[in-house]
Amino acid sequence: MRQFVNRLIERDLIRVINEPVDIELEMAHIAYIEVKKQDARALLFTRPTHKGKIYEIPVLMNLFGSPKLVDLIVGDVEQLADNVSKLLRPKPPKNMAEGMQWIRTMWQLAHVFPKRTRTRGLCQEVIAEREDVNLYALPILKTWEKDVAPFITMGQVYAQSLDGKVQNLGMYRLQLRAHNELALHWQIHKDSVKMFESYRKAGQKMPISVALGGDPLYTWCATAPLPYGIFELLLYGYIRKKRAQLVRCVSNPLFVPYDADIVIEGWVDVNRLEPEGPFGDHTGFYTPIEDYPVLEVSAITRKSNPIYPATVVGKPPLEDKFLGYPTERIFLPLLRTTAPELVDYYMPENGVFHNLILAQIAPLYPSHAEQIMHALWGVGQMSFVKHAIFVDKDAPNLHDSEAITRHILARLAPQNLLLSHGVCDALDHASEGYAQGGKLGIDCTGEVVMNDVVCLDDSVLLTKMQTLAPEVRSLRQIFIDTPNPIALVGVQKTRALRELPTILASLLPHLRVVAFFDDCKLDLDNQYMNLWRAVNSIDALRDVWICEKSIFVDCTDKGALEGYNKPWAIETDCTEAVIQSLRARGLIDVDDAFLRAFQICSSIVR
Repeated sequence: MRQFVNRLIERDLIRVINEPVDIELEMAHIAYIEVKKQDARALLFTRPTHKGKIYEIPVLMNLFGSPKLVDLIVGDVEQLADNVSKLLRPKPPKNMAEGMQWIRTMWQLAHVFPKRTRTRGLCQEVIAEREDVNLYALPILKTWEKDVAPFITMGQVYAQSLDGKVQNLGMYRLQLRAHNELALHWQIHKDSVKMFESYRKAGQKMPISVALGGDPLYTWCATAPLPYGIFELLLYGYIRKKRAQLVRCVSNPLFVPYDADIVIEGWVDVNRLEPEGPFGDHTGFYTPIEDYPVLEVSAITRKSNPIYPATVVGKPPLEDKFLGYPTERIFLPLLRTTAPELVDYYMPENGVFHNLILAQIAPLYPSHAEQIMHALWGVGQMSFVKHAIFVDKDAPNLHDSEAITRHILARLAPQNLLLSHGVCDALDHASEGYAQGGKLGIDCTGEVVMNDVVCLDDSVLLTKMQTLAPEVRSLRQIFIDTPNPIALVGVQKTRALRELPTILASLLPHLRVVAFFDDCKLDLDNQYMNLWRAVNSIDALRDVWICEKSIFVDCTDKGALEGYNKPWAIETDCTEAVIQSLRARGLIDVDDAFLRAFQICSSIVR
């Protein structure tokens, strides 16, 4: 880790902050704003502080905070994806050159399997066990004002199956509960939960170790969506072309990277669940309080000069935008084994990844897009995708938001919407059921549709809407030169919006796509954040309605009017007093327009 930090310093890819910065809110707020900049850099806080205490362990943030940083950590992502594709579809070599390339590829595979060493690792230079364990000695951050406690956010969580045959590496948030306890946020669909259940049935405690730091590639591997039974550190060996070196923990039977900066070891009592949360998560909303297992810490080991890595999650764009890019590219060949006609895909960061996917395919027959939708909804973490839009192989670059939006709107038709029900990310709050809800697939692989909409000026359309529906407060039409202009409509709800398509029936010749938002949260000029808000707020089976040629979407917060009987999730907003303090001290240097663009503070929306 220190070697990597030195490389960042040499390349001016890191900002070193030597003045005291509080681990409660201040540090996370600085990182939250920095990663949203075009020229974002990693951050090294050399003097973490809290309540007058200066921690001796520095904190590293935004480790994956830009494409340049990701390139340094992972390497040539496109080349890796191409290599994976060749491995999955091997061809006999036709000549000596291809034969030598095949030998090199096979040799590379010889390095994928981790090596277990018998000696102590760098991560065990300092050892604290039993009564000497003290998690409060680590600079564990509190990210958001309404977080119940500090959380470890970049831990590599190591586990193994009851019989010891399957190793697993994941990344889960860990809530600081006491000097020797961490709550484990294991969502229902995670591989570690399968292992936990086997330990529970056997009535045995489950060993868990959390590694922090070391080679940054370990952290990326912890996020890789590999099938159950495949150890994520195999990817480390494949990418680094060398075997990961592992050492046995001092208080449980697990193995962790020898060069980790800090290792937290312990055991999970399978009969004990405790409340965890709330926590401001990567969706940009706080998650509710739920019961999760507790890691009872038996030892903390570390290097003599460790670095503590942390990340901040919340409203996009954030570090997971860049952290997810290698995953998206490298796993494309794997998805093609299920859907061979998949040309490319893109999960926009303001779609919060699982909430929106754009997929480019080469359809061969009618309803081929629908077939691939169902195929992807059945594959691993792709099953969590809520909204999927399919375009053909001649579509513009999926990353060109303006061009791809126009391409979609030129081919959008109500009859090509597929409404379904299935599993959702456990962090999704829009659906009433836990980890399940409505899903929407849109097939835009067909021909351009007829443009027969009669557009009105915004002011005229707003007046006509308000005459019929007084709850309408604001309106802006965008993409009015396409067959499916989008009307963004701000409302102050007094009734269920499901009634409005009928009430606005006389305006249907002038409407194609109507998206309702709470007026107090709608920024008519900020389509990046409007998309984020929309896909977070929709359960397609409840909130998408078709009326003749028009599509209505309810992107508002839900409550009793919709029969939604849970508290609506609270957004992750920075604490304004902290922002002002950091500004005054010169630790952040952005203006109100920047804060408004990413809706960083609740009082600054438009």
